[in-house]
Amino acid sequence: MPLFDDEILAKIETSRNEIPHPSTEKGTSIYGSTKIFPDIQAEPGQSYLTLIHGIAHESSVSFVACLQALRALRKGFDSVVYLYGPGSMNAIATRGFPTTGDSAFPGEQNINNTLQTFMDEGGTVFVCRFGLSLHGLREEDLMPGTIPCHPLDVQDALIYFANKGAIINSTYMV
Repeated sequence: MPLFDDEILAKIETSRNEIPHPSTEKGTSIYGSTKIFPDIQAEPGQSYLTLIHGIAHESSVSFVACLQALRALRKGFDSVVYLYGPGSMNAIATRGFPTTGDSAFPGEQNINNTLQTFMDEGGTVFVCRFGLSLHGLREEDLMPGTIPCHPLDVQDALIYFANKGAIINSTYMV
């Protein structure tokens, strides 16, 4: 017995032919490229704080926040990433399958690689110890170069950078 009857097969064929595919060739630009705002570079001493309260791989929020922090660093800002709550999981060096550092799926190491590039280029990454403990993660499993912090440091870091006049990018995932 076939999976679909003739009526359904006919509708499938009609649906496939309603719009030609592909409608454009690969490489065709379908969006404009005009950048509206100026490409602002940091003035000496300007800071950029990125707060990340999001889980790796649950959405693009944490990854995009890491990319924004890296871009700010490359614009000359003193750029800092502060991982807290579930965001602390983003700095775990033991990510990977079947062994640490491997990618069981494309992009599994995106956040680790971006945080490493960020630190290699001079960025600072703080990680909340309480955030680690909430998920049974060990401080010894943090990426080398990250800085473990006391839970009360989250608010004080925010106040510190606000007092410096920093740009603060706060991402929060629920």
